[in-house]
Amino acid sequence: MPLAFADRLNNVETSAIRELFKLLGKPGIISFAGGFPDSAMFDVAGIRAASERVLAEEPGAALQYGATEGYQPLREQLATFMQGKGVAGLAPEQLIVTTGSQQALDLLGKTMIDPGDKVIVEGPTFLATIQCFRLYGAEVISAPVDGEGVQPDALERLIVEHHPKLVYLIPTFGNPSGATLSLERRKRVLELAARHQVLVVEDDPYGDLYFGEAPPASLLALSAQVPGSREWLAHCGSLSKVLSPGLRVGWLIAPPELLARAVMCKQFSDAHTSTFAQATAAQYLKSGAMPATLAHVRTVYAERAQAMGDALRAELGDAVEFVQPRGGLFLWVRLTGARGQERDAGALAKRAIDKGVAFVPGTPFFSQNPDAATLRLSFATADVAKIREGVARLGQALKG
Repeated sequence: MPLAFADRLNNVETSAIRELFKLLGKPGIISFAGGFPDSAMFDVAGIRAASERVLAEEPGAALQYGATEGYQPLREQLATFMQGKGVAGLAPEQLIVTTGSQQALDLLGKTMIDPGDKVIVEGPTFLATIQCFRLYGAEVISAPVDGEGVQPDALERLIVEHHPKLVYLIPTFGNPSGATLSLERRKRVLELAARHQVLVVEDDPYGDLYFGEAPPASLLALSAQVPGSREWLAHCGSLSKVLSPGLRVGWLIAPPELLARAVMCKQFSDAHTSTFAQATAAQYLKSGAMPATLAHVRTVYAERAQAMGDALRAELGDAVEFVQPRGGLFLWVRLTGARGQERDAGALAKRAIDKGVAFVPGTPFFSQNPDAATLRLSFATADVAKIREGVARLGQALKG
């Protein structure tokens, strides 16, 4: 007799990105598919020193069970970190530590979503968020995005029509769009949250990875300027893209009632995030090493992003259109079909693998009305020479 699995699994399918990785065993392949930071830029010496200080100064606490809300020294360091980014008056008790920001999204799904509830996301958006919210039975509705992020007028129409349980946005260097919500639009979004009393979830794993000029302040930081908006705002942060994914350190800032329920659900899930990882992250932040680390990765990623944009213009020309990213890890491309060339990114992806280069087609990033002409390229893990070679191979694949 077959196992009877939960009905909720009928709402989701295996990640298209994870499935793509099964095809990457070909020797010499250049991958623009992953959403990973470059492991060569991890501050191994700094993390080693932090972990050694943990074991020398606080081994009992770091190796023991801990509070579900998070390791208190880390909560204090994260509050200071966020205050440095313009979030005035944030107390450690106003955030909880999560096992990556992905767990924060899962906790929001557990605490907020009932089967049949409607949730609004950007179109396109982070694939795992679509999967997470659908797992809890949500109907996931797509709001249009352009080069300045989500379009507030369209978002308001969707809010009025659907009365969503929450709105999920990546305002800064979105995954996969790379778009950054303008300051004006950020304030509009906060006004919508307060006016319609709808929870807005701000996911901000990439905001510190800017090239040159810093992006506008986060929704969380700006909420002080929009009366009534803070009580309708949740903020997810992460050290994965700026320090190390392996530490699995994220955090959730939310209204007190929501935070309390998230803590309760986390107790059922993993009891607490690794205390040793938390203590290591706390020591690292306390050491003052983060600014130099961020400065380094910003410089490297900026160079790679520019190299990829230049190569796309040189190799593919009018066959593609894109907005040059100002930060983050991704470049979002649309095939134009110019001169009768390929417009189906899925078909192109198969030919690209044969040419020795991989990317992720854009279709899975849409909860509705997918655009088959789109694709996501990550410039994070390939050096400039490999980026140029990989884009040249992509040009060959486009020509057939």
